[in-house]
Amino acid sequence: MYSQGYLRYLVDEIHTVIVATVDEDGLPVTAAIDMMDCDEGGLYFLTARGKGLYDRLTRQGFVALTALKGEDTMSSVSISVRGRVRELGSARIPELFEKNPYMYRIYPAEESRAALTVFQVFEGTGEWFDLSKRPIERASFTFGGAEEEREGYLITSACIGCGSCVEVCPQDCIVTDSIPYVIQQGHCLHCGNCLATCPAGAVERR
Repeated sequence: MYSQGYLRYLVDEIHTVIVATVDEDGLPVTAAIDMMDCDEGGLYFLTARGKGLYDRLTRQGFVALTALKGEDTMSSVSISVRGRVRELGSARIPELFEKNPYMYRIYPAEESRAALTVFQVFEGTGEWFDLSKRPIERASFTFGGAEEEREGYLITSACIGCGSCVEVCPQDCIVTDSIPYVIQQGHCLHCGNCLATCPAGAVERR
């Protein structure tokens, strides 16, 4: 999937996410909110101006979120996003209510909707993590011009082909067809076993 595919899955298939912000004392605060829509401009959600979340969003201009779908751990898919946010005001509220009609039950009167404002996550990075597959599937994505943040482990030319890393890899995602071995990044758990085990010091953390 491309970035828009991940964001669309987040909005349509999961919808409710847990967002994290930081309070005035530098302590983390979480909240459950719904992602109302997405397009080439990013993600869109609503909050009321009277909430602490509104204060934290406008003060920091940044948010992190995670969403999870699945009946249990081994059937779950998760999406995490970190990005910059900005307040757009009320112009898109009618459109978001039409796309999310349950909102009419929460704010039934037009006067009551005056408390609401729209926020846009307009630039960010994300990660897709699917535990329902074997080996697991993971992918990183960006939107809004953000630079990709590469994580995980790489096997360098110092590899001696001893196989120590292969023995401790829980997802069997190390390809041994040639030396140096290659870690399949799309299936790696980032557990670090390969780094801890390699006798040649050939594994590097990105």
